[in-house]
Amino acid sequence: MEALLEPVVAPTAVANGAARPDFLPLNGTDYVELYVGNARQSAHYFQTAFGFQPLAHAGLSTGLRDRESYVLEQGKIRIVLTSPLHADSEIGRHIDQHGDGVRVVAFWVDDATSAFDETTKRGAKPFMQPTRDEDAHGYVVRSGIHTYGDTVHLFVERTNYAGVFLPGYEAWQPAYQPASSGLLYVDHMVGNVGWNEMNEWVSFYANVMGFSQLVSFDDKDISTDYTALMSKVMSNGNGRVKFPINEPAEGKKKSQIEEYIDFYGGAGIQHMAVATDNIVETVIALRDRGVEFLRVPDAYYDDLKDRVGEIDEEIENLRPLGILVDRDEEGYLLQIFTKPICPRPTLFFEIIQRKGARSFGKGNFKALFEAIEREQEVRGTL
Repeated sequence: MEALLEPVVAPTAVANGAARPDFLPLNGTDYVELYVGNARQSAHYFQTAFGFQPLAHAGLSTGLRDRESYVLEQGKIRIVLTSPLHADSEIGRHIDQHGDGVRVVAFWVDDATSAFDETTKRGAKPFMQPTRDEDAHGYVVRSGIHTYGDTVHLFVERTNYAGVFLPGYEAWQPAYQPASSGLLYVDHMVGNVGWNEMNEWVSFYANVMGFSQLVSFDDKDISTDYTALMSKVMSNGNGRVKFPINEPAEGKKKSQIEEYIDFYGGAGIQHMAVATDNIVETVIALRDRGVEFLRVPDAYYDDLKDRVGEIDEEIENLRPLGILVDRDEEGYLLQIFTKPICPRPTLFFEIIQRKGARSFGKGNFKALFEAIEREQEVRGTL
């Protein structure tokens, strides 16, 4: 497997002024698996709307009897879409409770057994004991632990495997292969947890997985006239895996986090942020394929240059697309958010381009959350 890694954007964790050994080295995000009602139709959507390419398939034709999965990729991003083949299954119950949503966030590691041992001895609840699967292309070792809600983390060791994805999968090469939209890698994944649970899961990622806190936002940072939330961003040692964790905060009306938890049926992954190196071209491609984005008022752009300074992009090219800009001490970023991609107002995507910035768009929070509130008002859930 070619060593395709996201840029390193955070230093090794530091404790008491000295570098702290990284007991859980993660090479990056290996794949993200969604449990969905119809994997075949969802695969078509991700191909058509987002430009993901077909990679692998597993199901009845490969010997599976309980599920069917399609694997799609774009850049370094791999998405697995899985549906049950029978009633009253664990996958089906997950869909009944949550709707379509992320079940697995898998990390690429050099040693899946060590990753399991290091996390479980620090208190992680085991999900999958280290398991070796093999075929004619070699073998893969996977292990896993539970995290917030019904979300699980898997550790995938594939050094000795040359197959298309994992043992049990076959190459999927349909005639329909739309062009890429320019998406490159997973920048971060945001989790929503319940009232007063954020610090519990921040502690989990710090103590069980060795992550460090990059930044914290409270209800003064992330609030509008009606709603508020709090967030802390956790990062692994090399900065290739970042998890902002959100919880609701008191407001006059129901926040997006409360709406998510109500409709998802508990804590889970709220959105995936995926990177591009040309957000204007990517957003135009996605828009033309039917992806719908949240929009901020046109007035957002009137004083944009005063707020963020000089940028390479023409503001008049960003305005009609609704792309947001924010700056930190390292540079600036451009970002935009899709509307929810599922019937329930839960999972959505962020498209992000970083030009030096390591932050998460704090300067856009108010405009963004007001845009979300307008959507909530339309849905009658504000």
